[in-house]
Amino acid sequence: MALKNLISLWTLSLCVVADKVPSITDSQFIDECLQAHNELRGSVNPPAADMKHMFWDESLAKLAKEWTTECKFEHRSCLSKPYKCTEDFQFVGENIWLGGFPYFSPKSSITAWYNETAFYDFDTKACSKVCGHYTQVVWAKSYKVGCAVSICPNLGTSKTSIFVCNYGPAGNFVNVSPYTKGEPCSMCAEGEKCVNKLCRKH
Repeated sequence: MALKNLISLWTLSLCVVADKVPSITDSQFIDECLQAHNELRGSVNPPAADMKHMFWDESLAKLAKEWTTECKFEHRSCLSKPYKCTEDFQFVGENIWLGGFPYFSPKSSITAWYNETAFYDFDTKACSKVCGHYTQVVWAKSYKVGCAVSICPNLGTSKTSIFVCNYGPAGNFVNVSPYTKGEPCSMCAEGEKCVNKLCRKH
């Protein structure tokens, strides 16, 4: 009986851990967000000549967390106003994912955004369906990112969650390609080193 109770407690503790929402200072959460972005940015097709390596930004992460706690499946109003979201960037980009928290991971959510590449025509710069999440993920000049996730029962069930990533500087300008097509890293700026097909500043 004691063993049975111990197993039950162990199972319950695993469920609690599995349902724990990662903080914006959690090193594993940060690493997963960055790794997913940088791996996908380095694998664009056609290849990118000027794709920058992304780094974590605490102010963007705080911005994302503030918005996820609002539990609104919509973009914030400050995005179109210069320096209104943060004083660090004139404009900030924003991607939002909504889904069940038990199925959430930074990689799966960011990959879902990236998979909108199927709806983007690089030559015409046009989307056949929603593809703005993809173009922001692979916007070459966006080199800072901060992400956060919160549970939002008001948007579905007790396990519904919102995941937000904010980007600086913002991408998705009309009639502008997200990056320059060409040999990877062939257009890196002075002081940048080519790492996994990305221009990384040290």
